[in-house]
Amino acid sequence: MRILVLCPHFEPDVAPTGVVMTSIVEQLAARGNRLHVVSALPWYLSHRVEPGWTGRLVRHEEVAWGRVTRVHPFPTDKRNIPARAMAFGGFTAVAAAAAAASPRRPDVVLAMSPPLTLGPAGRIVASRFGVPFVFNIQDVFPDVAVEVGAITSPLVIAAAARLERATYRSADAVTVLSEDLRANVAAKLDPRDATPHPASSWSRITRSTATDPAKVRVIPNFVDTEAIRPGPKENAYRREHGLEGRTVVMYAGNLGYSQSVELLLDAAVAFEHDPDVVFVINGGGSARPGLERRARGLANVRFVDLQPRERLPEVLAAADVHVVALRRGLGRSSVPSKTYSILAAGRPIVASVDPGTEVARIVELAGAGIAVPPEDAEAFVKAVRRTVEHPADAESWGRAGRDFVARWASPAAVAQQYEALFGELVGLPSRGPQRAGRYRPRR
Repeated sequence: MRILVLCPHFEPDVAPTGVVMTSIVEQLAARGNRLHVVSALPWYLSHRVEPGWTGRLVRHEEVAWGRVTRVHPFPTDKRNIPARAMAFGGFTAVAAAAAAASPRRPDVVLAMSPPLTLGPAGRIVASRFGVPFVFNIQDVFPDVAVEVGAITSPLVIAAAARLERATYRSADAVTVLSEDLRANVAAKLDPRDATPHPASSWSRITRSTATDPAKVRVIPNFVDTEAIRPGPKENAYRREHGLEGRTVVMYAGNLGYSQSVELLLDAAVAFEHDPDVVFVINGGGSARPGLERRARGLANVRFVDLQPRERLPEVLAAADVHVVALRRGLGRSSVPSKTYSILAAGRPIVASVDPGTEVARIVELAGAGIAVPPEDAEAFVKAVRRTVEHPADAESWGRAGRDFVARWASPAAVAQQYEALFGELVGLPSRGPQRAGRYRPRR
C-alpha cells in the first residue's frame, strides 16, 4: 500500500509528535508499505531551523521505504499566537503543495493534528488523488488552546471550531488516542453520540452520512518497548547533572500552556529540607523562563535541556518517579505520549489529571502509580511523598506499568491497527484480525 503522510515534525526533529509519527511510519514500512512523508525541516529544539537544514524552502530525501519531503516551518515565538497562526498557515500551504506534487499516486492520505490546518490540507491532497483521507488527532484543537487561555477571542474560537467540525466531517476516518477523545470528536459530529461505546473502536466505517460518529477510531500511540526498557538509575545522565545517590522526581517533556509543571516546584518547597530528594525538569518551551524565575533559591530543583531522542531510555531510567501533569479540563482533549514511555521504562507515575480521563484510567488499570486531581498542590505533594517514602511500592508500580504497556501498546500491534483501517477504506483484504470493509467514494 502507498501511504502519503502530512505531519508537523519528523526525525531528526525531537518534538513528541515527531517521535510518534516517525515510529508509526517505521512500523508501517516494516510491514511492506511504501510511504511519502511531508513534514517540516527540523526546528523544534530551538524554534528555528537547525544548522545544516537552512537555505532551501523544500528538501527531498529518498529513503529505503519511500520519500521524505521537508518544507520550511516559518518558526515564530510560541507565545505570539497571531504570528504562530500565520506560520502554521504558511507551512501548511507549502506542505500541501509539496504533497499534491507527489510523484506517485498514494492509496490513502494520513494527516496529523495539531496543527489543525493540516486537516484541510490532507483533504485537498486526498481529493486531488481521489483517495481516502484519515485525520489523526493528537490533541483536540481548539479545545486545548481555549482551556489554557491561549485563544480568548470569541470570533477566533468560533472560526477554529467551524474549521475543526468541517475537517472531521470531510475525513473518511478520524483516529484518536483514547475513548475520551473519541467522545469529544464524536459529539462534534453528532451531539447525540457524546459518550464512549465499545463498538466505536472497530465497527466498520459506514459512509451513509458525512457526520457518522462511528468513523472515529481509537488507536493509541505506541511505545517501542524494545528500545525503552527498565534500566539502571545510576547512569551517565545522573552523573552529568549531579544526581548520583539522590531520589529523583522528574518531569520530562514540553513546558507549555497545557502542563501544570509548577506543581513540581510546590513539591520542591515541601521537600526543601530533605537533602536526598531532587526535582528535575527536563525539557523546553514557552513556560520554562517563568518556571526558572519561580525556582530561584530552590536548591533541590534542576532544569535540564531537552535531550536527543536516542537518550530517551537513559533519561527515563534516571528517575525514581515520573510526573505527568495536565491543567484542569485538558484530560479529555490531550493524552501525553510520555505516559507510555514512562510505563515502558518501568518507573512509577504520579499523574495530575482530570479524574476518569485516559491517563488516570491507565495509571489505575495498570497499577502503575497514583493519579490526583489537576492543579491540586496538596494532593500532588502527598502523592509524591507516598511514592518517595515507599520505594518498594514504587518499584512494584513500575514493574506493573511495564507489563501493562508491553501487552497493550507495542509498535507492531498499533501499526497493524492503522494498516487494517487503511485497508478497510480502500477495500483491500485485511492482514490483521479485523475484517475489511470498503471505501465508498464521496458523492
